Amino acid sequence: MYRRFGEVDAAGRSPLYERVAVALSESEEALRAIEAVPARRRHPTVILAALHDLALAGRAPALAAAYAAADGDAAVGAAIDTLLRMTDEVVAIAVRRTTRPDETGRCAVLYPAIAEAARRVGAQAVGLIDVGCSAGLNLQVDRVGITYSDGRTLGNPSSPVQMTASIVGDRPLPTRAMPEVVARVGVDPDPVDVTDADDIRWVRACLWPDQPERAARLDAEMALAATAPPLLLQGDAVEVLPDAFARVPAHALPVVTSTWALSRLPLESRMRFLQRLGEAAAGRPVAWVSAEGVGVAPTIPTLGDRRASGHSIIGLAVFDRSARRAEAIGRCWSRGRLLAWLAHR
Repeated sequence: MYRRFGEVDAAGRSPLYERVAVALSESEEALRAIEAVPARRRHPTVILAALHDLALAGRAPALAAAYAAADGDAAVGAAIDTLLRMTDEVVAIAVRRTTRPDETGRCAVLYPAIAEAARRVGAQAVGLIDVGCSAGLNLQVDRVGITYSDGRTLGNPSSPVQMTASIVGDRPLPTRAMPEVVARVGVDPDPVDVTDADDIRWVRACLWPDQPERAARLDAEMALAATAPPLLLQGDAVEVLPDAFARVPAHALPVVTSTWALSRLPLESRMRFLQRLGEAAAGRPVAWVSAEGVGVAPTIPTLGDRRASGHSIIGLAVFDRSARRAEAIGRCWSRGRLLAWLAHR
C-alpha cells in the first residue's frame, strides 16, 4: 500500500511524499510501527498527515526542516525516526482525526448554482446549509472573489481570498449575484473549528508539504472563515438536517450544498437525505445544489455519462411542497477547477 502510494499516487505530484512513502514501505521497523495503528487507519494519507501534524506543531523539528527545505533524503530519515520515536503520538492522532485531503472551498462551482437556485424561486435571501462541511469553507461562497477564464467575475473582488476556474464549452456562465446570505450552517460528523489552533493545524497537515500554493490558499480561506465563523452542527447529515433547516429564517430560501460528500454515504442514507429535503419543503421551498460523481446524487440526471468517468455533475433540485424539479446544470472536473455550464437562462 505504501509503495503504491509513493510510486503511483504521489508520483509527479509530491516528490517528498513519493520518497517518504517508498522508504516506509522498505523499512520493517517503520511497518511494524504502522501496525500499531488500527487497520482502517493505516492508510498512507493518515500516517503521513499525522507525521506532518507533529512537524507543524514543533514536535518533530528535523522533519519540519526537511519538509521546509524540500530535502527528500533528509525527509526520509526524519520521517522514519519520528515514526519510531513517537509511535504512540502518531497512533493517537491517526485514531482521533479524519483526513481532509482537499479541504479548500468549491466556490467557483457553488456560486453560480446557488444564484440560479435563488432566481428560480424568486428568493431575496438565502440560508446556506453545507453537508460534509468540514471547516465550513463552502459557506463563505459569497465572501470570496472568483475569476473565470472567460473574464467573468463573481463574488467579492476585494476579498483576501481570490479563486480562479476555467470554463469548458461555449455556453456562458451566468453572472447573476447571489442574494443576501442570512444563515450559514455546516453539518459534519467531525467538523473543524477554524478558531481552534489544533484543528487548523490538522487541516494544514493533511496537505502535502511540498504544495505551498495550496497551503497559502487554505490558510487564507481559514483566516477569512475565522472572521465570521459559521454554525457547525456535529452528527450524521440525515439526522441533523431538520435542526439545520430550523436555523434558517422563515423569509430565506434554504439552500443545501453537497460537494463530493454523498459518495461517503450508502445508497439508503442518500435516499433518506432526499426524503429529508422533501419533508423540509412542506412549509417552504428548499433548494439543493450538488457537485457529485456521476450517478451519486439521487434524482440528478446523469446526462448519459458513465459512472467513474473522471468528471462530476453539478445538480440543482428545487423542492416546493409535493413538487420536485431536478436538473443537471453543469459538469465539472478537478474538484471544480474546470466547469461547463449547461443550464439555459
